[in-house]
Amino acid sequence: MRMQSPIKRRPTRKIMVGNVPIGGDAPIAVQSMTNTETCDVEATLAQIRRLEQVGADIVRVSVPTMEAAEAFRLIRAGTRVPLVADIHFDYLIALKVLEYGVDCLRINPGNIGRDDRVRSVIESARDHGVPLRIGVNAGSLGKELLRKYGEPNADAMVESAMRHIDILDSYDFQDFKVSLKASEVFMTVAAYRKLSQQIEQPLHLGITEAGGLRSGTVKSSVGLGLLLMDGIGDTIRISLAADPVEEIKVGFDILKSLGLRKKGVNLVACPSCSRQNFDVIATVNALEARLEDITTPIDVSVVGCIVNGPGEALVSHIGLTGATPMNMAYVDGETSHKIDNANLVDELEAMIRRKVKVLQDAEVSPVRIIADVVHS
Repeated sequence: MRMQSPIKRRPTRKIMVGNVPIGGDAPIAVQSMTNTETCDVEATLAQIRRLEQVGADIVRVSVPTMEAAEAFRLIRAGTRVPLVADIHFDYLIALKVLEYGVDCLRINPGNIGRDDRVRSVIESARDHGVPLRIGVNAGSLGKELLRKYGEPNADAMVESAMRHIDILDSYDFQDFKVSLKASEVFMTVAAYRKLSQQIEQPLHLGITEAGGLRSGTVKSSVGLGLLLMDGIGDTIRISLAADPVEEIKVGFDILKSLGLRKKGVNLVACPSCSRQNFDVIATVNALEARLEDITTPIDVSVVGCIVNGPGEALVSHIGLTGATPMNMAYVDGETSHKIDNANLVDELEAMIRRKVKVLQDAEVSPVRIIADVVHS
């Protein structure tokens, strides 16, 4: 099948967010954050379930009030996906969600207040076996750092992170991950590169406030792509002003493009031109919509003509090449049978689902398995 990733990941300390390992040799986790009103338990759970359906490894929930903490208790009971509670300033909320079974706290120790409050949160997290996430954002750096550096920059972000880390170190608490997010790509990349040389803990990647679906996807792909190519990053969140479900899809697409995760359908498709022998764009859109439920890794190529179609099909589990008068279907790189345009999407979907079943039954990663998945 397709080439394995040449990326050598930075070795990091492994922590557990619920049952999901972060760091070490664990796969890079993909997460999102709910944008419902946390106190609306039904709506929040419904969104979490949608995120689970598209493969979210972890979901973050904002818990700004004690009322939201009580709602979190019900949310925690209503889902099995690991949950991160996003908390600022109020240490009592942190203690409450720890009691209610949170899997990770996104909280900055330096923002909680007195030493006794910091100690109580850290010790409770230790007792419950819950890691912390230090989250530095260029848009909310402290006044002292802004006076020192004049404006938000990578050095200020790293210094902010290290101040929080020093607090955790003083209590010998090492189970944490760190994020250094800015809306500006170069600042974000520089900050992560610098911090990655100073700590062993896993890094949570993201370009904060990246923008809408299209612009945010581009900005996140560029920034995270640079870091991931360096081997930096253990979990990612794509911050889009869009449906959180799209964040998960984009996150997996970024990782799949770099060979760092193999989950779901890797759909290779041509942009189409006048050589196409079927409507490539309509076919691809229909397949993407129909196959969202598939989580088993499988390579599918859909190419409108014989120029590149056979070559892409050679390294795909299921391939389609446009031809006249009938299109050619491939299974594991070998020609299989012809398909007419009228039944194209239905037959391709059926072939893909049969191949997925073969892969699932074999209980192996996608490799070259010759199997009869031709429509009978």
